[in-house]
Amino acid sequence: MQVYSEFGGSYIQRGFELAFQKGLRRYVLIPLTINILLFSVAIYATFHYTTIGVEKLMAWLPSYLYWLEVILWPLIVIGIVLIFALTFTSVANIIASPFNSLLAEQVELKLTGKGPIDGGVAGMIRDIPRIIMREFQKILYFLPRLIGFGLLLLFVPILGQILWFLFGGWMMTIQYADYPFDNHKVPFRTMRYELWQRSGKSLSFGCIVAVLSSIPLINLMMIPIAVCGATAMWVDHIQSAMNESSNQ
Repeated sequence: MQVYSEFGGSYIQRGFELAFQKGLRRYVLIPLTINILLFSVAIYATFHYTTIGVEKLMAWLPSYLYWLEVILWPLIVIGIVLIFALTFTSVANIIASPFNSLLAEQVELKLTGKGPIDGGVAGMIRDIPRIIMREFQKILYFLPRLIGFGLLLLFVPILGQILWFLFGGWMMTIQYADYPFDNHKVPFRTMRYELWQRSGKSLSFGCIVAVLSSIPLINLMMIPIAVCGATAMWVDHIQSAMNESSNQ
């Protein structure tokens, strides 16, 4: 089998190519639709209730503190954007996770001619509890590190920003590369180890996903594209190596 690329970031392009190929488009449609619906509802609710909240706060403040509105709005917007990004991504990934797993399975089937054992729609339905628990396992892994790297971001100039960016890339890689691993029942710890053994590929892939996910409209399409790209990277660089190790 020909390896597509040694550079992890190039699998974003590969994911885009795969996501819109015949036979895979219908598996992309469901997570993409979930993403768009959740994003639309979340955007409306966020700005609606933020506006109401600020207006109530300003009404409560005495008139000589009205100038605080100039300071409050930017701070509130920054805070809401951060909370929204984390909450939206987590909720969207939990809800769409069974469909992302099915998409990863179909991408692997298209690339190799073989899919995971006990796959298909029936297998996906049967595995929904395990798939969702895997998403919560990721969240529990991310949260303490998110706090630690967030503190570095705030209090350590330059280095803190660099480490925050790299950690964001690592989170994106784990989030999307985990689907093909989990389809093959690879433990979470083993998955992290295998990705870290290929940290150059993993971080270059994840960092580009993180950047693209921060761009409005493009971020709506990034979940299925990232799943497709990460699965292609799994097929090209990880699956065969793990099979060889297990056979030795």
